[in-house]
Amino acid sequence: MPPAQKETIQQLQKKVLELQGFKNTPIGSGERFGLGALELCFPHATLPTGTIHEFIAENPEQIAASEGFISGLLAKLMEAGNACIWISKNRRLFPPSMQKFGVNAQNIIFIDLHREKEILWVMEEALKCEGLAAVIAELPDLDFAQSRRLQLATEKSHVTGILLRKEPKRQSSTACTVRWQIKPQPSQLPEGLPGVGNPNWEVSLLKVRNGQTGSFLIQWAEDHFAPFAITTIDDIPFTKQVG
Repeated sequence: MPPAQKETIQQLQKKVLELQGFKNTPIGSGERFGLGALELCFPHATLPTGTIHEFIAENPEQIAASEGFISGLLAKLMEAGNACIWISKNRRLFPPSMQKFGVNAQNIIFIDLHREKEILWVMEEALKCEGLAAVIAELPDLDFAQSRRLQLATEKSHVTGILLRKEPKRQSSTACTVRWQIKPQPSQLPEGLPGVGNPNWEVSLLKVRNGQTGSFLIQWAEDHFAPFAITTIDDIPFTKQVG
């Protein structure tokens, strides 16, 4: 392939990725989320923002683990001081607990609704508000057309959307950019010390548009994510990492 043609294709691929929410962020710019090798699964090795993320939680334990992990992501998304909206039907999240993950719950607007149709409508409208850091919605299921509307809204506003699918009734195909599953793992305490250790999770990337899937062990250490080992990763030959 001629060099000029190859360069044209690379530029087109870069434009497509940027339109899908994958921006080429320089290392050291402060945009990374501290997820270690997990972020290498994403295009440009950076967790995409300004797009829709989908979390699958099949039981109460996974729901609680997902809420903790999402709180850690919000700490980064909200560090500029922008507000966040959290929409739900049967919310079980205890807002003060988010302080553990560096999130001030006073900057989150909680909206509790009665019908899933209302949750989707409010999320779509909220995603059009460019001043928000993120919009989170809890609901079990949605179809491809509904998820596509959400994705189109966030592509215009560049607001990050998060769908927490609690105990989904079906495995539906969606237009979301990343599909996650967070499973709790036993915490670890320094030898001889009492109490409860830092949250540990098995974080699985079930789908990454233009990226790679894989599973990782991640913990929350005081005020940041700390990847301490890799369990498996599909298609990429990584070695074990401790840190």
